[in-house]
Amino acid sequence: MKNIFLIFSLIVCSVFFISWGTFGHEHINRAAVFALPAPVQTFFYNHIDFITQESTVPDLRKYTLNDKAENPRHFIDLENFGSLDSIPKTMDELKKKYDDKFLSQNGILFWYVQDIMEKLTKAFKEKKKTEILFLAADLGHYIGDAHMPLHTSANYDGQLTNQKGIHALWESRLPEMYGTTYHYNTLEAKYIDNVQSEIWKIILNSHRLKDTLLLADLALKKKFTEDKIYKTDASGKVVKNKYGQTIFSETYAAALHVNLKGMVEDQMRASVQACSDFWYTAWVNAGKPELSTLDPEALTKRNSKQFKQEYKLWKQGKLFGVESEKEF
Repeated sequence: MKNIFLIFSLIVCSVFFISWGTFGHEHINRAAVFALPAPVQTFFYNHIDFITQESTVPDLRKYTLNDKAENPRHFIDLENFGSLDSIPKTMDELKKKYDDKFLSQNGILFWYVQDIMEKLTKAFKEKKKTEILFLAADLGHYIGDAHMPLHTSANYDGQLTNQKGIHALWESRLPEMYGTTYHYNTLEAKYIDNVQSEIWKIILNSHRLKDTLLLADLALKKKFTEDKIYKTDASGKVVKNKYGQTIFSETYAAALHVNLKGMVEDQMRASVQACSDFWYTAWVNAGKPELSTLDPEALTKRNSKQFKQEYKLWKQGKLFGVESEKEF
């Protein structure tokens, strides 16, 4: 029993550090299920709570279990790889050019997504239910990370430009404050002809947004005094959370959200679309295996009514059954 409480406590403590926040990753994975075409959608919906909750497991491996191999899977510091044209496109080429220390420090997100896609395709082909679900949930997490601009830069928390704290503000605080107003419906999943090119395109687009994000923050801070940028107590002292990190004021967070002109919502919706596209592509590349045999007919039948209700909500841009942890 003690072990159970210990694990629970570690998970709760890890929530603050999770990229995109619990709110973001869970909404991305859950919404992506509804964008799948019927043959795959039914199977994924039967396990939608698992797909939703497991979306944060990669970060729990990273922070709670302190898995050293996990950390570089979440980012890629493009500036440190030199010319973009010279960056290796496959994991084998990558490891021939760079040593483990360099990759640990600068990230392997681009290549790891390709690796997970291969594993998920194999799991689909072999109809290994548990592996499909775990890998799909993991893949959704990394796809979400690839859409976070600061996951593609060495200036990952604005630490090089005196903007520390911008990372968590953008990917956790803003979605938690405004995510219930976002629209999560997308187009139906489409087949990706070239997985490598697609993930590269996503990362480059996120990297381009990095400057827009940082410049918006710098420009806005010129209009605020420090006591208005950060949350303060009655004596005027800047408040920090239990992790020792400065908390941005709701006024400043709200102003930044406006100045970003929908960037956070756009990137979340793009993550949803890409997640469903990658899941669907893995299934197609596996030969479109029949998935209905992996679950009892009674389970699918029992879920059908609830699915119709949730699907209707999703078409309106809303999601059902996702809760968030707030740290402000």
